[in-house]
Amino acid sequence: MRCYDCHSVLATRLRLEPLSPGNSAWTTEQSRRNFEVISQLITPSDPLKSRLLLHPLAQEAGGDSSHTGGKFWASQSDPEWKILADWVRHSTEARPATQTVPPSNGTDTLNFQFFKTKVEPIFLQERPGHARCYGCHVLPNRTFHLETLSLGSAAWTDEQSQRNFQSALQQVVPGEPASSRLLIHPLAPEAGGDLFHSGGRQFASQNDPDWLVLAEWVRSLSEPSSAATAWIFVTNSAGDTIDVIDATTNNVVQVIRGIELPHGIAFSPDGTRVYVSNESESVLDVVDRKSGKIEKKISLSARPNNLAITKDGGRVLVGIRTEPGVIDVIDATSLTRVKSIPVDGSVHNVFVTPDGKYAVSGSIENRAATVIDLHNEQAIWEVKFDRAVRPMAFETNPDGSTNRIFVQLSGFNGFAVVDFAKRLEVARIKLPDQPGGFGKVEGRAGTPSHGIGVTPDGKSLWVNSTVANAVFKYSLPELKLLGYATLPEVHPLERSPTGSVPEWITFTPDSKVVYVSNSGAGSVSAIDANTPREIAVIPVGEVPKRINTLLLH
Repeated sequence: MRCYDCHSVLATRLRLEPLSPGNSAWTTEQSRRNFEVISQLITPSDPLKSRLLLHPLAQEAGGDSSHTGGKFWASQSDPEWKILADWVRHSTEARPATQTVPPSNGTDTLNFQFFKTKVEPIFLQERPGHARCYGCHVLPNRTFHLETLSLGSAAWTDEQSQRNFQSALQQVVPGEPASSRLLIHPLAPEAGGDLFHSGGRQFASQNDPDWLVLAEWVRSLSEPSSAATAWIFVTNSAGDTIDVIDATTNNVVQVIRGIELPHGIAFSPDGTRVYVSNESESVLDVVDRKSGKIEKKISLSARPNNLAITKDGGRVLVGIRTEPGVIDVIDATSLTRVKSIPVDGSVHNVFVTPDGKYAVSGSIENRAATVIDLHNEQAIWEVKFDRAVRPMAFETNPDGSTNRIFVQLSGFNGFAVVDFAKRLEVARIKLPDQPGGFGKVEGRAGTPSHGIGVTPDGKSLWVNSTVANAVFKYSLPELKLLGYATLPEVHPLERSPTGSVPEWITFTPDSKVVYVSNSGAGSVSAIDANTPREIAVIPVGEVPKRINTLLLH
């Protein structure tokens, strides 16, 4: 098959622009986007460190161990491979500001110094009965390549160490030693390593002191630098994992495991804790953000759905899906459930208004949105609808108080507009009929529009559409349609393409990138908010839904 056949439709790191119907070549604009994506998969001037050339190259010729699209080139003498290699050798100019050398997530100075002082010496170490790592990995055909030491030198220069550092980064999954080839390939199979390593079993167990040093370094790569970093958390609703995406690279940098059927997700103000509503156990899981370990399980009154956290971080509000309908209140200091606030109907979603004064719950069964005064912790008014209530988003007044609520409803491809001061619905906005054609085969006709959000700068409203397999952009406060971005299609074997079934929306704090969870495609789409167009597709876990942004300083 052609590279294009997979890489234009599947959620891979090499994402090619789909050709327009009837065209056999890309436009200049499409080619430029292809160029930007492909530039992330090369190391300028060095073909043998470039994933673009190694992944489809036969392993015996120096390529990766496997490529799901097959091995296109049997040797480095293949004419096509040589063309790519020539281009990479001449790609010495600086990359666009938006590009990075993947997967160099969190590669700040501290991590490099750790690598140089503690990790690099391992590659030179002599172990009884073993050749040094350095002895083989200086060869040019090694995927993990070490620089050749200068004659008479027992250590690399800083410049050489930087190149070793970048080579090593390509062999790790930040934060996950057990998924990192650098650690697993030389580890004995009985200790969890690969079946064969031509350099032998360098580490007999995961308790080997050198292996532990490597593991410590890999874990540190999931930590942000001192600069502010936005992380996108997505709960995989049909699995037991939560994926964490670094918004600067659009790569998964951490996977939180062990929470079956995770639903809602929120964070403590200082970013040290992650709160997850756990449907399988009817608990609120409190997770240490750095380690990804569950610190405590807090029993809830019944099976939960979504959650929110008060503006001061003092209380976690968990919507309880079981009738008659309450919001459980968790004290964030004592980590205990202290109260259950009655609302109108079982709770599917709960939100806190941007000013922090109110919470708003939505009920599917009772078709109601209930507003709660968070000072008194009591329901004070509600809006009834003719359809089940789905996700909501909030628009603020200049003083920060709530102006309007945008409410999605079952069976309606659009959203309702609620005037907060008047306490009633004042408009209902239908999304365009085109694009369309999705949702029915996927069994989602009852929720044609799911996922809505207002950008942090308050200038635009974004609305998902399952029917369109797209996300629409509206101006605020005018609610004028500004455009849309299409989302990935799913291509079942010998059947027509289906939509990705978009579910939830979140943003980078600067409002420049929109993230959409694609529950039917097992991915998250990153959308350039200005154009708007999709700039990345990030593979994640099973049926990703609730999605939220954490800003770390």
